[in-house]
Amino acid sequence: MLEIRWHSRAGQGAVTGAKGLADVISTTGKHVQAFAFYGSAKRGAAMTAYNRVDDKMIMNHEKYMEPDFVFVIDPALVFTSDVTINHREDTVYIITTHMSTKELVAAQPKLEGKKVYTVDCMTIAQETIGKPIPNTPMLGAFMKVSGMYDIEFFKESMVRILGKLPQKIIDANMIAIQRAYDEVK
Repeated sequence: MLEIRWHSRAGQGAVTGAKGLADVISTTGKHVQAFAFYGSAKRGAAMTAYNRVDDKMIMNHEKYMEPDFVFVIDPALVFTSDVTINHREDTVYIITTHMSTKELVAAQPKLEGKKVYTVDCMTIAQETIGKPIPNTPMLGAFMKVSGMYDIEFFKESMVRILGKLPQKIIDANMIAIQRAYDEVK
């Protein structure tokens, strides 16, 4: 079973991102879950969202997991939350930050020795979508790091998922996904 934990602040799109990823995955015949845990239910509060993916029905509905991937879409949470909690030896971290991976690991020793990728999803979102909602760029970075799906298949699927939005917003999200895919290090 593949498990993903998202670290975010309420209002940054982690729940929507987790649900969007689940929607894409569900079209491929896999079983998937997407859910969230809100500490304080107010905009800006730290929160977590989760995905589970498996070839068979998923009976586990707990928030506890030892994630394969950890997405941190608010850069400050690397320093204010323990994003490494319940990690596995091979957990992969994708963290939005303006810092290089080397600088980030030096600044947060808990990441030392872990597989860490960085990409500035916040800047990408601001420059493409016009809002600091970094969920779709994070998914673009995930497609590159994981190799789960071909980026063109993923973007086509996201166009369907975002279909109710204005075309301008859909196009901006496609650019954001591609940029993060290209820029993740």
